[in-house]
Order: sequence, then structure tokens, then C-alpha cells
Amino acid sequence: MSARTSQIILIVAAFVAGLALFGGAFMIAAGNRAGGPGPSAIGGAFTLTDQDGKQITEAALKGRPSLVFFGYTHCPDVCPTTLFDLSEVLRALGPDAARTAAFFITVDPDRDTPAAMKDYLSSFDPHLRGVTGNAEAIAAVEKEYRVYAKKVPSGKDGDYSMDHTALVYLMDKQGRFVAPFNLKRRPDESAAELRKYM
Repeated sequence: MSARTSQIILIVAAFVAGLALFGGAFMIAAGNRAGGPGPSAIGGAFTLTDQDGKQITEAALKGRPSLVFFGYTHCPDVCPTTLFDLSEVLRALGPDAARTAAFFITVDPDRDTPAAMKDYLSSFDPHLRGVTGNAEAIAAVEKEYRVYAKKVPSGKDGDYSMDHTALVYLMDKQGRFVAPFNLKRRPDESAAELRKYM
């Protein structure tokens, strides 16, 4: 076998192996988008309470694309910055903001009552909906979304902060996870991406 023939065989073999790997990755991603089983599936059933004291379930994520962010009202920096950025995206959507949903789910249910969430969100876009619940219900939704959250005592009068995942989840109209939503761009660019899922 000539050196040229060996080289061609190696190139073809590498191409076929790459194709197989791509196909496998595509099938895994497709399975997750379809809600199929898998270790990286994100989202699921929950029963919580919104800022107006009304029950909210995963059904609220269906029928329109949603942005979901986990945080807490006593957060000094990441949460208010993220909520401001989300507000800017919703503002950039204009009338289309009514065709999407945005949820701020607390990781600090001990302090974040519906009233506290409502008061806090009054500083941001009115389309943002605050979501809370008891400790057990919040722990369950954190597990469904693979959210890390941990109370960190400050050593002063029982005060504490919360370490938590600072990811914005983009969910499609079927309530399925699409991808982390990128806020590190102009609001109109983020709004344009969100419109693709309407």
C-alpha cells in the first residue's frame, strides 16, 4: 500500500469517526430537547407561589418562550445586575415582551416572601414575575434545574448571604430547556434571539 493511499484511508477514517461523534452528540442533545431521559435534562414539575400569592406551576412555562433566573432579594450585586439586564431585554422587545415570560425564582425562601419579592421587583421591568415557596418546594425546583445554592453565614446577628448559580435559562414554548441565555451583548441582540422562539 502506497503512502498516499494510507494517508487517504487515515483521512477518511478520521472523518467517519468525527461524523459518528457528531451524530452521538446530536442525538443526546435532541433527546434532551424532546424531554427524554438523560443526566443533563433541565427543568421539571414544580408548585410554587408568585409575588401576588398565586400558585404557579411548570405550566406557566408553556405557550411562550421563558427566561428563568434563580437568585434572592438580598443579593448585593449579581442578582440586581442580571435583573436589570433582563429588564433591558424586555424593554427592547417592545410589544413582543407580552409574548414571552421572565421568572425570578428565589433561592432564599426564608426571607423572600411573596410581598418581599413584589416590593423588590417593583424596581425592574413589570413583566418579571417573582416566584417563591417553602424550603422544600424551593429545594425541589433547584434540583430540577441543577441549581447550586448554599447559605453562607456572615457572622453578624445571624445574617447570611447565598452562594448560587447565576445562570439565565432559556426555555422554549414547550417549557423545555434550550440553552443558557447570553446577556453579555446589546439588549436588542438578546431580544432578537428571544424572538426566534416566539
